[in-house]
Amino acid sequence: MRRPFRVRLFGALLAPAVLALPACGSEGATDVAAATGGAAPEVTVTHAQGSTTLPAKPEKVVVFDLGVLTTLDELGVKVAGVPAVEGLPDKLSQYAGDGYPKVGSLFEPDYEKVNALDPDLIVVAGRSSAAYAELAKIAPTVDLTVDNAAFLDSFRERTTALGTIFGKEAEVKQRLDAIDAAAAEVKAKAGDRTGLVVLTTGGKISAHGPGGRFGMVHDALGVKPAAEGLKTETHGEAISAEFIGETDPDLLYVVDRDAAIGESGAAAKQVLDNALVNGTKAAKNGKIVYLDPFAWYLAPTALSSVDAMVKAVGDSLS
Repeated sequence: MRRPFRVRLFGALLAPAVLALPACGSEGATDVAAATGGAAPEVTVTHAQGSTTLPAKPEKVVVFDLGVLTTLDELGVKVAGVPAVEGLPDKLSQYAGDGYPKVGSLFEPDYEKVNALDPDLIVVAGRSSAAYAELAKIAPTVDLTVDNAAFLDSFRERTTALGTIFGKEAEVKQRLDAIDAAAAEVKAKAGDRTGLVVLTTGGKISAHGPGGRFGMVHDALGVKPAAEGLKTETHGEAISAEFIGETDPDLLYVVDRDAAIGESGAAAKQVLDNALVNGTKAAKNGKIVYLDPFAWYLAPTALSSVDAMVKAVGDSLS
């Protein structure tokens, strides 16, 4: 059985001398409370599903999101449990081994295994966000899902929250500021060029526009959408090669989902190798851009992923 959530009487039990740092932003905001008398400081984090109070610099952390896991790895933060994921890149290959207990999948936690680890903090986001309520019964849980409709702003808030929780504020701020500066440069040189972002899987194609999972290409980086009114749902809008030919984008950005998740099937280049796609301005000018599937599909909210995403779009505009 899962043990009940530990009720924290922090406000009632501590001495009145409390130092509160102001929150930064309405989403992903944090307050750090430190008191006299030797009590451990706590952090209150505002996230996608409310606010959660937890120990500052928690030692036992269970993570259910690859973007968060990648960022914590880059910040040198150790984790106690991770989801089982096939085909992790080399930089994360250590998390596939027995040294890190597996606590379910990206979508379905193994609640008993999570409970057995007795974590100080559980982090969900994106694919695992639906499990928030159940996981919050086990230990303090935060949902760091990023809002695709305002990707860079939301990404900054969520990652700033991670920095505050683990005492990595300065390092996180430096990297976020560099990403914002790079994004501004990309947006300034986008001009009037049009782009279409497509995802291929199982031989099928879907298109993704502003406000969707790959919407930062347009919303934050300034590439004009080649097609208006595309669905913003996670799976985008099913399209055909004819649609790409008729839309005729200056730039065609491609995410190969099968490559991302290790499934066999026709590669994106094979799916798009036809007369209709080859007749577009993007194809004729060498501007069909195959995006890193890990960064764009599996872990799009990692610090290194967003840095690479901004660079990929910037390089495509050169």
